[in-house]
Amino acid sequence: MPLPGAREVLFSRQNRKRYVCRCDLRVNRDGIRIVSQNETQAAPPIKPSDHQLALADLETVKVIGKGSSGIVQLVRHKWTEQFFALKAIQLKIEEKARKAIARELRINLTSQCPYVVKFYESFFNNGDISIVLEYMDGGSLVELLKKSKKITEPYLAAICKQVLQGLLYLHHEKHIIHRDLKPSNILINHKGEVKIADFGVSAIMASTSGQANTYVGTYHYMSPERISSEISEGSHNYKSDIWSMGIVLLECATGQFPYSPPEQDEVWANIFELMEAIVEQPEPCAPSDQFSPEFCSFISSW
Repeated sequence: MPLPGAREVLFSRQNRKRYVCRCDLRVNRDGIRIVSQNETQAAPPIKPSDHQLALADLETVKVIGKGSSGIVQLVRHKWTEQFFALKAIQLKIEEKARKAIARELRINLTSQCPYVVKFYESFFNNGDISIVLEYMDGGSLVELLKKSKKITEPYLAAICKQVLQGLLYLHHEKHIIHRDLKPSNILINHKGEVKIADFGVSAIMASTSGQANTYVGTYHYMSPERISSEISEGSHNYKSDIWSMGIVLLECATGQFPYSPPEQDEVWANIFELMEAIVEQPEPCAPSDQFSPEFCSFISSW
């Protein structure tokens, strides 16, 4: 009996009383053939350049991050069973501006660099900007520090090399200042790959929504020049990302944030005291009795 069209029909494995089929079969107009094991696997993974993702095809697995601006969920694609990170950003701006941001993200953040988290798609959905990103199953440097307390120099060297490669790409190929480089934005996967996350997202949102002079970033990792420019509404450059990377390295190496609050306090009383300390105190350095001369020199060069 002829089958309609050239498409095949797949008969999956069955186990019934009178008939047992221990393989998959495909039936088309040319007859019946046995399917190899590779053909029965899930559909090929989606690439960032495919633009085939739809929110309706993503199933929520769990929430993997929360912040003041939204949440990050681990999601699974229904058809490929591929995992992604879905970041929903809540913005209190007009719908027209939100749609413009979604378009700008889609245009500007597509990247093939192995040292930055892959961007797959962005949507304007229920008042939020939803961004579909590569899922990094090892978490961030924050989780790594919680487990290990400190990171030794050899591992730090491997991490630093990959982050610097990512910054080189962002600065020279994309002309993007990250503006918020910190441990939670440096992600790791089970292969040992290290990638930068959230690159340029804040900058694009600020410029697209007419908020270019507003605060973007985390003050703890800002350079003195960056803090001064934020206060005076001046400009800053790529060097602010390099400073942030130096602070991150010191924190990972020593297990504590380089700028300590007054002795009587366990935490900074307010953000303005921290900002004043970053601007006025000497630049932090690696203790020479705890680290190699090469590492100390490397940190001092920032």
